[in-house]
Amino acid sequence: MKTAGIICEYNPFHLGHLGHIEKTKEIIYDTHGSDVAVVCVMSGNFVQRGDFAIFNKQARAKMAILSGADLVIELPTPYVLQSAEGFTKAGVYLLDKLGVCDYVSFGSELGDINVLRCAADAIASEAANELTRQWLDTGISYASAQQKAANAVMGVQGEVFNTPNNVLGIEYIKALNCYASKIEPITVKRTGGQHDSDAGYSASAVRKQLLGDGLPISLMPDSVSVICTDEISSGRGPVSVNHAEQAILSRLRAIEDYSFIPNISEGLEKRFKRYATTEASISSILKKVKTKRYTMARIRRILMCAALGITKECIIKPPPYIRVLAMNATGMKLLNKARIKAKLPVITKPASVYDLNDTAVKLFELEASATDFYVLAYPKVEARKGAQEWRTSPIINPGSSDVFL
Repeated sequence: MKTAGIICEYNPFHLGHLGHIEKTKEIIYDTHGSDVAVVCVMSGNFVQRGDFAIFNKQARAKMAILSGADLVIELPTPYVLQSAEGFTKAGVYLLDKLGVCDYVSFGSELGDINVLRCAADAIASEAANELTRQWLDTGISYASAQQKAANAVMGVQGEVFNTPNNVLGIEYIKALNCYASKIEPITVKRTGGQHDSDAGYSASAVRKQLLGDGLPISLMPDSVSVICTDEISSGRGPVSVNHAEQAILSRLRAIEDYSFIPNISEGLEKRFKRYATTEASISSILKKVKTKRYTMARIRRILMCAALGITKECIIKPPPYIRVLAMNATGMKLLNKARIKAKLPVITKPASVYDLNDTAVKLFELEASATDFYVLAYPKVEARKGAQEWRTSPIINPGSSDVFL
């Protein structure tokens, strides 16, 4: 059996994600003629765009397992709320240290792994790095600077950096190279043409419907629709950053020094301090802080890190443990294999983190605090009880009656 890793958010899971898992298995089966297991490294209760996940991580992990994944592990929140480079490096690091993956699979507009490999090598060269730095000095965004550097180094092939999923795929390859990982990258061609879409399905469109008109059943596998319905009826979703706006504003206004927040620089800390004090809404803070040099996604991530108490110190080192969220029978076999081969501690019981070092304990306690904050955005008051992180173990064989370790 071969094992493929997928770094994901599933915010929420839709038919495009199902297609990616199925195509990944097909590609590997056609190459090796063997069964394929899938390990997902999934963001937790917060997502990379600097927002609350629309459903909690346990619900989204169940969606993945019921849709073709076998084991779901968590990408800790401080690493989720980073740039594409930081997000992908942490995800690849966990897959590599898990010790059971043969491949990492990702979607790309191009669908050609060889071209993406060449692009990763070119953009990581010293010449490209120097050009990127020079363009950054002119005041443009990092993405624009990288694009100009790619054009200069690669010529017409630099166009590969024009589309977001190609860029993300290149970051996966760069991360594999950085860690000298034996995991091989493969890519599935995306056909939807939108930022987070595949085969015409858009996670942003699904979220919009969930927060507005109702459940978009036609865009989801049946099992996922059932989970969404249960989460909604239980008052645990859909979740939006706007549901916790007052709590966020309260935390932002209490911060004296924003310079300790990741990815904040060049006066942004002063802008955040000023407008967090004077503005009456999250949207107005974001608009006031935003400049042409920084993307709105970066500004949102900084805001969310500030609200959650995530500092630069939190991400100096890579994740110190592997946290299991859900698995099926195949996933349990993978987990048993990982317990032997993994180069990081594997956590299934929350309290077991106290057997690890101080760095691991601090990270888990921060994650628990982030979950306490997340649940404040649940629609149902009774669902907002604290300390939920400490009472939740991995889900096994999710279905009509979930089993917990």
